Amino acid sequence: MIFLKLFAESFVFAFSALRENKLRTFLSLLGITIGIMTIIGVFSAVDTLRNNLQSSVDKLGSNTIYIQKWPWQFGGDYPWWKYMNRPEPKIRDFEKLQDRVEGADGVAFEIGIGDRLIKYKSNSVEGAQLAAASNDYYKTRIFNFQDGRYFTDGESRAGSPVTIIGSSIADGLFPNENGIGKIINVLGRKVTVVGIFEREGEDMLGVSNDKTILLPLNFAKNVIDVEDERYGPQITVKGKDGVTVTELESELRGLMRSIHRISPSKEDDFALNKSTILTAGLDQMFTVVNFAGLFIGGFSVLVGGFGIANIMFVSVKERTNLIGIQKSLGAKNYFILLQFLFESVLLCIIGGLIGLGIVYLLAFITKAAADLNIVVDSGKVIMMFAISTTIGIISGIIPAFMASRLDPVEAIRSK
Repeated sequence: MIFLKLFAESFVFAFSALRENKLRTFLSLLGITIGIMTIIGVFSAVDTLRNNLQSSVDKLGSNTIYIQKWPWQFGGDYPWWKYMNRPEPKIRDFEKLQDRVEGADGVAFEIGIGDRLIKYKSNSVEGAQLAAASNDYYKTRIFNFQDGRYFTDGESRAGSPVTIIGSSIADGLFPNENGIGKIINVLGRKVTVVGIFEREGEDMLGVSNDKTILLPLNFAKNVIDVEDERYGPQITVKGKDGVTVTELESELRGLMRSIHRISPSKEDDFALNKSTILTAGLDQMFTVVNFAGLFIGGFSVLVGGFGIANIMFVSVKERTNLIGIQKSLGAKNYFILLQFLFESVLLCIIGGLIGLGIVYLLAFITKAAADLNIVVDSGKVIMMFAISTTIGIISGIIPAFMASRLDPVEAIRSK
């Protein structure tokens, strides 16, 4: 109980000293405030960016492999012209994979036809992303419907003139009315809208169905050459539950080499792309960014720590006479030490709280102005308290120790 009482009295003394020297306290807080604000702000910005990018990557599917001509990641000394000479995925490859693959839940052939202007009566929408896919598209992609339905198996096989459109396309073409059943002109042909994708919003990788117009692959085959490299043909394969992406990748590599009749001594003439490639790249990038933020913020906190240490030395000098009086009245050395140590730690924690408060304020303003959720991780808040406390102890321990070792008689005479 005596120790707790001394502990509380030390805290009260420290708080009173800070309150009596408001300007000095404010100036001392600046360095720590800026440092903590920089560290938490950078980490929060990085976490926000990472979460947004990761959510975009997640749309690609964690157990989905994209068979394409070009890899998403280049490595080694592989000459670019070897990639250039690779064949584009063919419908023949797709059909043979469908028949042979065992670890897949869905196999789809997809193309992207590009930006087009779409009109319906007097309304039009620019930048519509036309795409065509085989029937298993719904198995390999993640999406929901705002209204309507997906293609039936019969519509996909027959290449029926039907389409599914994004919510932004629907809003632009059919304001204040239901677009299901409406007939629009796509690729010079009349097609009927049978479904509308649920609104997703634009993500950081541009992966969104909001401005997509999806057509059955067999319909597009009657209008364009779906194997033309201009349309970026690809085969998308979604693994079954329980089949790892590594197992699926191994099976697909063997099947594609067999379909293309590649001898064991030759390299693949196709790329097996997966979301883990992008995730690994994000990990490397954000490791560097986190280190840079920690370095900049740490340097600011270090400068603030030196400032607080300097203030503490000045504080000990100013209160030498008071220290002598306290010791002459029976104050123990550890009471004096705790008094100054608490003052230093309290300065750092207050500075950290102010820095954290500024980050939360900026996050609120960003949310209100740009509708962007800033992630302030609770772990980073705990880290802020740990950093502030550590800097406070380091900055105040030497001045506090010097104060505790003062001779009471000499200290009283100092005035």
